[in-house]
Amino acid sequence: MYICSMRGLMAVSAAITCALVLFMVVYVLVKGIPNISWRMLTSGPSYLSGEIGILPDILNTVYIIVAALIIVIPLGAGAAVYLTEYARNKKLVAVIEYAAETLSGIPSIIYGLVGMLFFCQFLGMKTSLLAGALTLVIMNLPTVMRTTQESLKTVPDSYREGAFGLGAGKWRVIRTVVLPGCMDGVITGCILATGRILGESAALLFTAGFAHAISGFFDGLGSAGATLTVALYVYAKEQGEFGVAFAIAAILMILTLIINLLATVVGKYFRKRRSV
Repeated sequence: MYICSMRGLMAVSAAITCALVLFMVVYVLVKGIPNISWRMLTSGPSYLSGEIGILPDILNTVYIIVAALIIVIPLGAGAAVYLTEYARNKKLVAVIEYAAETLSGIPSIIYGLVGMLFFCQFLGMKTSLLAGALTLVIMNLPTVMRTTQESLKTVPDSYREGAFGLGAGKWRVIRTVVLPGCMDGVITGCILATGRILGESAALLFTAGFAHAISGFFDGLGSAGATLTVALYVYAKEQGEFGVAFAIAAILMILTLIINLLATVVGKYFRKRRSV
């Protein structure tokens, strides 16, 4: 009787969760897709004609994702490899892991405040996409590091011992045996970090700014710019353009679904490849 009631409770909880997710996705897409137009996607805002374009916001989002990933992936993966394969002081490793888990739970608005004070003011970067990207690097570094670290732990020690027995050095074992064996977790963590960068807004409000100008990659990183999430906030809260806001929300929803699907597909592909 107790087991049946628990199964029923879990089934109801799962049904409610799925219903809420489905309702949110459908509601946003139904409200947003009719407001999306080719002109909106391929032009910037025109204050003379009153037309709104989100091309600058799309480019700023791409710039900040690329800049953040270029920095966070080597740092996160390198830290994970060191902690798992090289570090001998287990107490220090435990402290670093605890610090990473603590950083993962800090509200993003605090990261934005710290990024504004340190990158924008102390380092003199002012309000710019680069300052926002560095703030997002600090936010996502624990996620990439811990995901990679847990993936490295799944590689059997027999693989390492076999490679050492064949005369391979430490770095060669890591490069040719360990990393290929956990590549699914590493790539999945990077894709999920991309999703978090895509959906972040609170930290970027303090560091990246609200500008809607179209710039090149390097010029854009040095200047202020609004990402899609920040633009959504501006159009909905400051300008009352709820049609545009729902259009941006639909685009973000579609991109998030694609990223999650990509993470699942890539993870299955590398797991299948490893098992062959």
